[in-house]
Amino acid sequence: MPLIQATIIAGRSQEQKEAFFEKVTAVAVETLCVKPEQVRVVINEVPAEHWAIGGVSKAAINARNATKE
Repeated sequence: MPLIQATIIAGRSQEQKEAFFEKVTAVAVETLCVKPEQVRVVINEVPAEHWAIGGVSKAAINARNATKE
C-alpha cells in the first residue's frame, strides 16, 4: 500500500488538490502495479511564511514580486 506525501505551499484550490490526488494515484497504479484503493496520498500545506528559497521566505518573495508589477 503506497503512501505518497507532497509538501506544497498553501493556497491552491480544492479543485487543484483533487486533480493532484487523481493524477498521482493514476501514476502509482501504472508504475507500481497496485489498485487505486491501495494508494494513499497526503498533502502537507505550508504557509508561504514558513517556506524559504535561498534564505528568503516565499511570502517575502511574493511581496517583492507584487511591487514590481
